[in-house]
Amino acid sequence: MGAGTDSAGEAGDWLSMRHDPDTGIETIRAHFKGHAYDLHDHDDALVGVTEQGVQEFRCRRRLNTSTPGRAILIEPGELHDGNSPREEGFTYAMLYLPQRWLAERFDELRAGTGAAAPPGFRSTLLSDPALTSAIMAGFHALHGREGRLARDGTMDRLVARLANHAGSGHIDPGTARAGGRPEPAALRARDALHAAFAEDIGLAELAAAAGTDRFRLNRLFRRGFGLSPHAYLVQLRLKEARRRLAAGEAPAAVAAEVGFADQSHMGRWFRRAYRMTPADYRRLCTNVPD
Repeated sequence: MGAGTDSAGEAGDWLSMRHDPDTGIETIRAHFKGHAYDLHDHDDALVGVTEQGVQEFRCRRRLNTSTPGRAILIEPGELHDGNSPREEGFTYAMLYLPQRWLAERFDELRAGTGAAAPPGFRSTLLSDPALTSAIMAGFHALHGREGRLARDGTMDRLVARLANHAGSGHIDPGTARAGGRPEPAALRARDALHAAFAEDIGLAELAAAAGTDRFRLNRLFRRGFGLSPHAYLVQLRLKEARRRLAAGEAPAAVAAEVGFADQSHMGRWFRRAYRMTPADYRRLCTNVPD
């Protein structure tokens, strides 16, 4: 059986999250008022439904407004945040689908047709009752910890519906979502950050690796990736922290390994992006207490 965590926050906010060990899929159902999440991204594909209220989020460099019954599709690596523009807040359900799992299901679905697996989602926000129904059925099967046969059947139906919305809208994670490919200097800086994300790299050092000055680098990087170099670095560290915590590593050790100053420093960033503590996330994935 999968692990889970439930928590309540300020002003009536609450969050319930589960981890399915067979597939690696995580499910989350939550209610938030006002600000929900800072801008961040995931290694997984996010597939969800707004259940109640009005849900606003930035993704693909535009503001999206979702209302009850609308489906949300967010690709791996796509920056997004969350906010409620109305006093009553919003409730949503979401599945985090690992890239490998989703690619394998698409391959199985298209076996014998000669068609390549679709690379991504054409749209972020959709009004498709059949898709919404499939998402919620898959969510309840995993979040409610139904038997394997029920989970497999509902998830196969979900993948079949997702295939109808997959295709050329995808742009590879790490490249610009608008305005074309980032400038070479921005790409060199990005590669340097990936190579040394756990190190205390400075802007002058990063600019030297990129072959430009620090002021131009800031402009080019923001234009290419939608974040400052520091914000991008924090996202790299957070995603690596999630992977290590899911594998059972202790939060204090993870914080040191991925480049945060200490466990409390990692915890502040982790909560801003995911609305839970690193210890809660570790426990969710492993059933191991902190």
